[in-house]
Amino acid sequence: YNDYSQKIGEMVNGVVKRFEGPDMIVDIGKTEALLPLREQSRAETYKQGERVRAVIVKVLQSSKGPQVILSRIDQQILLRLFEMEIPEIYDGNIVVKNAVHEPGDRAKVAVASTDRDVDPVGACVGMKGSRINSIIRELRGEKIDIVQWSDDPTSYASNALNPAKISKVLIIDPIEKRMEV
Repeated sequence: YNDYSQKIGEMVNGVVKRFEGPDMIVDIGKTEALLPLREQSRAETYKQGERVRAVIVKVLQSSKGPQVILSRIDQQILLRLFEMEIPEIYDGNIVVKNAVHEPGDRAKVAVASTDRDVDPVGACVGMKGSRINSIIRELRGEKIDIVQWSDDPTSYASNALNPAKISKVLIIDPIEKRMEV
């Protein structure tokens, strides 16, 4: 229990052992973990013996030992994949400011650079899309938009809605973060 409770939010590699109804049992080394149906993307299907990457979201104490709960739809999986594939994020030259993930469909990731010589969007995409394509493959074809972060809400909103042409942005309620575009 103590080994895995420290690892909540970390990505683990495992092998699909068996299925218990719609839930998957994954061998992650020292123990078996549960990947429930609610934590699986609807766009993904796995077979027994196939490799799977997932994020540890919960560790429960049970009479049979620790019960590790995994997720393929948690926002953390997106952040961990970005850290693995993009060295500038791992090094701290690029910071992921926000990430929104609609599993199996699309994701939007807002990035900013701590070094003004580094283009955060270009570094995340990579040469001919090489870096982002490996993340897309891991998420089984999910569309990922990389957005330039801005402290100004109006420019951030227009960046997030690219390639649509924004004529104006009205901030309706800054406390509830509501705006009209």
